[in-house]
Amino acid sequence: MRELVALALPPGPGFVDRLRRAWDAGDAVLPVDTRLPRPAAARLLEAMAPTLVAEPAGEARRRGRPVEAGDALVVATSGTTGEPKAAVLTHTAVAASAAATSARLGIDPARHRWLACLPVAHIGGLAVVARALVTGTPLEVHPGFEARAVEAAARAGCTHVSLVVTALARLDPSVFERIVLGGSAMPAVRPANVTATYGLTETGSGCVYDGFALDGVEVRVVGGEVQLRGPMLLRGYRDGRDPKDAEGWFGTGDEGSLGPGGRLSVLGRRGDVIVTGGQKVWPDPVERVLGGLDGVAEVAVVGRPDAEWGEVVTAVVVPADPAAPPHLGRLREAVKAELAPYCAPQRLELAASLPRTTLGKLQRAVLRGVPAGQAPPTTTAR
Repeated sequence: MRELVALALPPGPGFVDRLRRAWDAGDAVLPVDTRLPRPAAARLLEAMAPTLVAEPAGEARRRGRPVEAGDALVVATSGTTGEPKAAVLTHTAVAASAAATSARLGIDPARHRWLACLPVAHIGGLAVVARALVTGTPLEVHPGFEARAVEAAARAGCTHVSLVVTALARLDPSVFERIVLGGSAMPAVRPANVTATYGLTETGSGCVYDGFALDGVEVRVVGGEVQLRGPMLLRGYRDGRDPKDAEGWFGTGDEGSLGPGGRLSVLGRRGDVIVTGGQKVWPDPVERVLGGLDGVAEVAVVGRPDAEWGEVVTAVVVPADPAAPPHLGRLREAVKAELAPYCAPQRLELAASLPRTTLGKLQRAVLRGVPAGQAPPTTTAR
């Protein structure tokens, strides 16, 4: 019987060693985020049904379900909403992802060293560990992201790191040879050594780099939806469902288009588009404009129901100085200078913080679900 070993261990050498031992035994690993509250961790274990749980205090058997031969990772994912699903990635898929990413980045184990500083319970951090193990590339694992420690690691020999946008903004990117940037809402302007990636837990991490698919990956857009196919895709979900179609294509749920040379542009989650007065507004471009303004610490753009327009474009802003928040008119002018006029926010709501996942991804659906009046609107205009 192939075990599913839940690793409820903090990021570090102990986590990496236990992962390696599980793989050597032919077992699969479920990483558990040690920051989860106990009830949430219990729900995760109940849903994923591991047969063994490894914690700092020791290991304990559970009445769980085995995995199939060849399974390597069971990675929980809720995207930006909902209860977690679990993508099952095989050793073949993990190896394919490691080979394709390393080839595109020109990784040489004799010269390069990976730094893992994102949560290893999520694919962004876990993929760094996995590709280092598969390719034999030296690896350093941090307990979390701390800008000074990350920069110190780079100066001490770490050449490559995977980050999310919020982390990139907190350090000097020039200390690394290459930064692999994941997540949503990519900055419009990036340093030359930053590679923007697109992928999901179901694709074993990023499989499109700077708009172009990695070797072995196919991309198509059907009815506006980005679809992917390749050897690094999940075998299925832990509950037995296979989200791929009969030809192996996986629908991402993201809206996108293919440009010259097959370059992929991703507009955002299909459910995130705002339809106002018959016009479609994608939040990401608007957020990029507003996020660059002085006085805006954080911003999210969502649609709010409106009897006249269907939806109104709404900017939910965390002001840099709560005593001097930005004005709606200034936000509208900035957007109109860069985008179509109908993209300008018609409503401004001030907030103390924005709901995010543990990886820092904006939980836009949570914002959309906030009952009217909970976030205080300041001004509405058209």
